[in-house]
Amino acid sequence: MNRKDVLLVDGYNVIGAWPILQRLRDEELEDARDALLDMLADYQGFTGMLVYVIFDAHQVPGHGAKFKQHSIQVVYTKEKETADECIERLVAELTMRGRDIYVATSDLTEQHVAFGKGALRVSARELLVDVQQKRKLIQATIRESEERPRKRNTVDGSLPLDVRAQFEQWRRGNM
Repeated sequence: MNRKDVLLVDGYNVIGAWPILQRLRDEELEDARDALLDMLADYQGFTGMLVYVIFDAHQVPGHGAKFKQHSIQVVYTKEKETADECIERLVAELTMRGRDIYVATSDLTEQHVAFGKGALRVSARELLVDVQQKRKLIQATIRESEERPRKRNTVDGSLPLDVRAQFEQWRRGNM
């Protein structure tokens, strides 16, 4: 079984704690949500963690919603369910599967409750620092790969001469 660590993110709490997202939120909340999901998608791709972002919709009528965006599991809570309650439920469900669970929020009460249920706590600030560090590593890796001389990856050099000649005939349309 492939065991992956899980990161549960209290979406609106993190948006309120990260300065860049606060500014976006003040202009357009949807832009702040999209920016958070974009950053966490890169983070998930680099770390290999499964990332869930939970948005509080407890005052919005409805059944809640779950969908994937950028391969991140996005959860809008059900009517009368807070993000904290949803996170607590997910911690209980996912802990039973034998994974390390991290909860990213700056809500101290939620951190204590999640910790009491077996999750590891990460403040919104700590997550921001880690996301920024991973982003720098991604950019450095991209820069390094662009600076390396490119080698052609050809099969041609390892094929016997008769096979190469047959492929060349096929390429030219001489069957």
